[in-house]
Amino acid sequence: MGPRPSLFDECRVVGASGELDLSTAPGFIRDLEDVRRGTGRLFLIVDLSGLTFMDGSALDPLCAAWDDCRSRRGWTRVVYARPCIGLVFRAGAVVDRFPRYASARDAWRGMPADDPEQWNATANRSA
Repeated sequence: MGPRPSLFDECRVVGASGELDLSTAPGFIRDLEDVRRGTGRLFLIVDLSGLTFMDGSALDPLCAAWDDCRSRRGWTRVVYARPCIGLVFRAGAVVDRFPRYASARDAWRGMPADDPEQWNATANRSA
């Protein structure tokens, strides 16, 4: 599960709503970079539960945030509900890096909504 902050308020949260694609990604990227300013351990929750659509343009910035947080002895966790978002993570081969969390509180607690092995088995059956 990894470390977690002692208080929920210590997490930094970035949210997105509507559509996240090539035309809206610059604002999302800026938000991800802004919350990572500074030094020290970093815990980041990215709340995508308000998205109706996401394409692959969000994957590189999310992976950069994941790498940065990990190098700072923290983590990046993603909240989302729509299956189409999970499909983008599967297509980008980052499901293991970004398991689905049902809420920001579950992400903070390190309680994924789905077993990553279940996602992989479902993907293999549909292929």
